[in-house]
Amino acid sequence: MSDRPARWSRATVYPDMWADPDDDPRHSDGARPEGELATLRYFLANYRATLLMKCDGLDAEQMARRSVPPSTMSLLGLVRHLAEVERDWLNWITDGDPLPKLYGDDGDPDFDGAVPEQAEVDAAYAALAREQAATDAALAEHPDLGHRLGKDKISVRELMVHRIEEYARHCGHADLLRERIDGRVGQ
Repeated sequence: MSDRPARWSRATVYPDMWADPDDDPRHSDGARPEGELATLRYFLANYRATLLMKCDGLDAEQMARRSVPPSTMSLLGLVRHLAEVERDWLNWITDGDPLPKLYGDDGDPDFDGAVPEQAEVDAAYAALAREQAATDAALAEHPDLGHRLGKDKISVRELMVHRIEEYARHCGHADLLRERIDGRVGQ
């Protein structure tokens, strides 16, 4: 008996793919974006969708399951972390008082507070959607990628690239976390 999980794979039909290309929500219409801003938004949307795909179909215990000690990383923790990061980005580009942290300042609250309760999972998804929408709405007012915002005068372009980088990095973590949960791997 092996301690390795059975791999979920459609390798006989779609080698190394998470979803059947016909069912992949990230590329549903096949159209490619035109222009730099549209391209940045496209890649951000795809990485956001990828993160949600990696979490799809899991229960609260699986979402909160830690990777390997001493790491506190879990899929639920990643969802919470990205909600917090979206709020941070909104704070970067506004001139007013910053919004408070979603999960507090003590320790590593994004991950430490990721407990296996369905209410916590639901709250994390809601927070992520809310914070993404708030940051997106604020940036939609500034279609010029060279425009500088907030106290630190970060350009819209720099923030968009940073957002893509953050989601891409954490999608890599999500790949490994999901594989550890049920062996599922893919794009």
